[in-house]
Amino acid sequence: MKLKVKYQERYSRLELLLRTFFGWLYILLPHGFLLIFVSLWAQILQIIAFWAILFTGKYPKSLFDFQIGLMRWTLRLNARILNVSDGYPSFGIHGTDEYTSLEVEYPERVSRSLMLVRFFIGWLYVYVPHIFILFFRSIFVNILVLLAWFIVLFTGKYPKEFHQWVVGQLRWTTRVGLYMNYMTDVYPAFTGDELPNEM
Repeated sequence: MKLKVKYQERYSRLELLLRTFFGWLYILLPHGFLLIFVSLWAQILQIIAFWAILFTGKYPKSLFDFQIGLMRWTLRLNARILNVSDGYPSFGIHGTDEYTSLEVEYPERVSRSLMLVRFFIGWLYVYVPHIFILFFRSIFVNILVLLAWFIVLFTGKYPKEFHQWVVGQLRWTTRVGLYMNYMTDVYPAFTGDELPNEM
């Protein structure tokens, strides 16, 4: 998996203020409304993929591509909500973006036994440890986002270390999502940093 959010040398103060005061209206409302229905459809497709993997050991490519497209869409949206990217996030699972990218290798085979383990006790060995750490990490990241807001407002620059922490949060949660949605058999790393194979 390769998740990247481009670091900008300069950030728009005007866009920052627009997102802060009116983002709920022109970003969250239209995107959120559509994502409700797209996410419901994605859940139905996930059930179909579960049975397909159980009987064939393969994740149907078209369903895989749909789920990745949805993840890219939410990444574009989150990048704006967290102010790590300027510009308006494009709509749809086929939308493109100059600032964000998510590449996930399609698995030729998915372990049926590991899928069943995740289905029955994934909450125990994946969600419990990861969400416990991510909860406290998210508190720290939200503080950084708040501090970065003022820094961008006064300087037009987003501290690079802050940017790395915020993107790391997105990367970490995406890894967990991929694993629990049977899109990879690789257990998610306990880090938001890029792994050697993700560079």
